[in-house]
Amino acid sequence: MEPVFSPVDLETWPRKPYFDYFYYGVKTKYNINYNLDITTLIKEVRERELKFYPVMLYVIMKMVNRHEAFRYSFDDKGILGHWNYVVPSYTIFHEDDKTFSDLWSEYHEGFADFYKTIIHDMETYKNVKGLKARSGRPQNFCPVSALPWLSFAGFNQDTYTESSLLFPIIRFGKYYTEHEKVMLPLTIFVHHAVADGYHTCQLINDMQEMSNKAGAWLAE
Repeated sequence: MEPVFSPVDLETWPRKPYFDYFYYGVKTKYNINYNLDITTLIKEVRERELKFYPVMLYVIMKMVNRHEAFRYSFDDKGILGHWNYVVPSYTIFHEDDKTFSDLWSEYHEGFADFYKTIIHDMETYKNVKGLKARSGRPQNFCPVSALPWLSFAGFNQDTYTESSLLFPIIRFGKYYTEHEKVMLPLTIFVHHAVADGYHTCQLINDMQEMSNKAGAWLAE
């Protein structure tokens, strides 16, 4: 699938006043933290002897790509638009020196191809040190990372410089058991210019529904 960037028609775009207000005015970004119930998902992952990180990446990317609100960006000419899909840009951890590197992979709609691609790329670049393990990251990317050492209750993010990044930044922590359910801390950092609380709640609810139905799509 080829990436396609579609410029926004600012004369007819219903969201323009909201975009202008939150991008040029009060410049608002926000976090939503949620504990995802992955009881069914982790059961299916263990039964199939799969690696959890690539599986969770698939859940996240599949749902991000379902929602146009999370595929907006500026192109290299500064034109606002949205992509037909985004690829995962995720972190890998180097156990020997406790550093991390960013890695990106091609996106595939089907689980089997997605999982195979992530596993291949993680193996290929696992010993490449530095901030960027793989060069050539395309413009249509969604940042995802894991903090598997802590079941955090909340996560907030801020920067001290202006950024034109409109894609969400998604992180998840160490899953834990509570009342016989397996829960996963999840946080989504969103630019309010392109997505309101409604859109982010939709995204999270869709991730929950997909996790609940893991047996169906993992068997495809």
